[in-house]
Amino acid sequence: MSDMDRYLQAATRDNTRRSYRAAIEHFEVSWGGFLPATADNVARYLVEHAGVLSINTLKLRLSALAQWHNSQGFADPTKAPVVRKVFKGIRALHPVQEKQAEPLQLRDLERVVDWLEQEAKAAKEKQDRPQLLKASRDRALILLGFWRGFRSDELCRLQIEHVQAQAGSGITLYLPRSKSDRENLGQTYQTPALLKLCPVQAYIDWLNEAALVRGPVFRGIDRWGNLCEEGLHANSVIPLLRQALERAGIAAEGYTSHSLRRGFATWAHQSGWDLKSLMSYVGWKDMKSAMRYVEASPFQGVARITDKPLSP
Repeated sequence: MSDMDRYLQAATRDNTRRSYRAAIEHFEVSWGGFLPATADNVARYLVEHAGVLSINTLKLRLSALAQWHNSQGFADPTKAPVVRKVFKGIRALHPVQEKQAEPLQLRDLERVVDWLEQEAKAAKEKQDRPQLLKASRDRALILLGFWRGFRSDELCRLQIEHVQAQAGSGITLYLPRSKSDRENLGQTYQTPALLKLCPVQAYIDWLNEAALVRGPVFRGIDRWGNLCEEGLHANSVIPLLRQALERAGIAAEGYTSHSLRRGFATWAHQSGWDLKSLMSYVGWKDMKSAMRYVEASPFQGVARITDKPLSP
């Protein structure tokens, strides 16, 4: 691979690249389309999959086709008026309410963390190292994901070298890249220590239990208690979270990795944060993105669990 190819590849996120590759394969192989495509062919492709594929899936397919044509130097057929009108008509005739992850409420966060702490205590007494490590890891991941509003891929890409944590004070985390960092300039995030449900102490406890000093923060753990060298895959966060919730007696079907992010946004909104501060803290660039995560509900007073508020 040439240096130019490496830089071009780095400009697109791995998940996006895989999704685009699958979309092009569906258009060419599964449907039998030809590339470069005409506007009429793209419009016909949309019509034949209207009501079968979701609006978001069709939108992704259009983005993939647009990217392919632009990268190969061809005119982009997805911008043609006929394609735009067909897509607008599909949205009008096949309206679908967007499914959102259930936000993890503070009471359920406290419940699952208490359960994980009990698991860790029992595992230590039984000298069950695999269970001790899993309980410690899951507690740190859930608390850090909630209070920092991180996405699953951001949690899985955290590196110990990029984290500074001080017990009783706070934690600073650096991410070289993230979905909201379009220019890949890197972003630094901070969170203070809390009196209860503290992400800082949970992180320190996890590193101490696992004896980690470098590399990925959150890793897989095998049945014998051995840690993987690689970080967790983003897709593993959903089953990890659901399993922890279910063990704590919480019905977990509606929860995904976004539940941590939505849970924090809902808590902050109900606690009186203004939207600008919330957007700055979590990293949203536009109000529309922020409002998708804030649970619409009447204001409910939520008791502060720290003697100092989280600072955006």
